[in-house]
Amino acid sequence: MTTLTLLTRINNDKQLKQVDATLKRAFEGLKVEAKILGTVAGRWVQLALAGEDESIATSYILKEMGVCPASVENVKKLSTLKGFITNLARSKEALSVDVGVFQPEVVQATVPLRSLQDCLVDGRKLAMKKIAELFGFCEGLPIDVKVVRLDGEEFKIEAELSRKQKGVYEDWRESLLDRLIVLGPALHEIERTLDHARLERDVIGVEPLGMFEHALMCKLGTDAAGLIPTIGRSLKDARFAVFNPKRLWQFLKA
Repeated sequence: MTTLTLLTRINNDKQLKQVDATLKRAFEGLKVEAKILGTVAGRWVQLALAGEDESIATSYILKEMGVCPASVENVKKLSTLKGFITNLARSKEALSVDVGVFQPEVVQATVPLRSLQDCLVDGRKLAMKKIAELFGFCEGLPIDVKVVRLDGEEFKIEAELSRKQKGVYEDWRESLLDRLIVLGPALHEIERTLDHARLERDVIGVEPLGMFEHALMCKLGTDAAGLIPTIGRSLKDARFAVFNPKRLWQFLKA
């Protein structure tokens, strides 16, 4: 039997059931039993695999979903980790990212404010709150970071945004298209809501950021914030953030 902790965080039992259903569809036809064991360290989904095709199922999860490092000993300097923004309002000097390290204790990666200033706003001395506002940072937002300093004895991980993550924000900025970040619903719930609300002319694409995190790409001229009341009526438990490239460009040119 193989036990894995998925790089997927959930907030409620509904999401846990959706993870289970997704895995059952993915493993259909395989001789493997996938059993959700629950969550560890609060929100990370833990799974047990057993059966003849256990190795195939494991390879699928490693490639398509990812697994948590679990222990700080499994984190290497210069490695890239996927995590989720947490405790956003707690620190003005660093961004905290939960990267799935919880043994022997929970360890969060920290991205210093100066690092965010250098790579996102051309070195301008902006406050964390302002950077979060400009880039749509919010609790539970998936983000990729690169480990730049590691102290296993002191349980400290210092990181910066990964090259891939920087590229995402550069692409979003250059596109001049608003993004509405939606946290909580699964993809099929978002697609159903967009169809029901007849927003196909306003939303031209849905970019998966995680299993329960998505960015809705708006057509040129559509204000992402203006879509929240309409979408929010159907997705009552969803949380929203906005990335507005025009506002970002105006701020950087000021």
